[in-house]
Amino acid sequence: MEIRQLRHFMAVVAHGSFTAAARAELIVQSALSTSVRNLERELGAQLFDRTGRRVVPTEAGLALVPAARAVLAGTEAARDAVSSVSGLRTGRVRVGTIQTLTCVDLAAELAAFHRLRPGVQISLREATTPDLIESVRAGELDLAYLAPDAAGLPEGLTAFATWHEELVLITAPGHPLAGAGRTLIRDLADEPFVDFRAGTGLETAVRRLAAHCGLERRITCDVTQIRLLVDLVRAGIGVAIVPRRIGEDAGLPCVGISQPEPGRTVVLVGRSPAPRNPAAGALLEMLAGDAAAPGEPLRGEGP
Repeated sequence: MEIRQLRHFMAVVAHGSFTAAARAELIVQSALSTSVRNLERELGAQLFDRTGRRVVPTEAGLALVPAARAVLAGTEAARDAVSSVSGLRTGRVRVGTIQTLTCVDLAAELAAFHRLRPGVQISLREATTPDLIESVRAGELDLAYLAPDAAGLPEGLTAFATWHEELVLITAPGHPLAGAGRTLIRDLADEPFVDFRAGTGLETAVRRLAAHCGLERRITCDVTQIRLLVDLVRAGIGVAIVPRRIGEDAGLPCVGISQPEPGRTVVLVGRSPAPRNPAAGALLEMLAGDAAAPGEPLRGEGP
């Protein structure tokens, strides 16, 4: 059994398909599939059910996950130690993010980090907040941008920085509310909505806002990609509540919402107060440099 095989196995578990796993591991799909089949042959068990549209672990595969995580975490710890000695000329940092992150220009931040540390490989993963939390706690991600619910962060995570994002209503051009400037939640009772998928930080924030204001939304369509949500709103199938920057970047009317003014908190987290991975520590110093520290007023909020 090889470390590479376990890494390929866990990539398929995380991404749900051999194609996506191969893309994440930067190898061709046939090579990754062969690696997993060889692992199955060595273990004498089928690790994945390949009959459905999504590849899912079998009972044997689920049993292997904790052990594989432990082995890979140990491997990463050894690699981190070597990276520290080599002065970060090599290494790897793994970052997770919600799909609707707008408070940070993550592409620009990672590009700046790459210019400083060109030998450090950056692995970036988009997922829902619950998936990102589990991945950080399991040691599969060094850092992650989350949009936690009202309960806040679970135990085992450290918050390094926080941001506040304003949420606005976006509409199609020519919609009756397009030029309103601001609207009340109660005025949206008859509007059809396009909704982001359940379990995401954005969906949770919008659902909590609607419940707080007694708004029963009529969901016309729900989607898994924010770009598709924007396209559907533009086409007139419904309105949506999103971070302001998403609406502005799309060139759609952005209508402020009163009573209350909605927003959500985005948090940059890790497993410990100081990342053990030196590459993650160097990246954290850059990412958290201009954000509010935990306990300070969030951006967009008063003192």
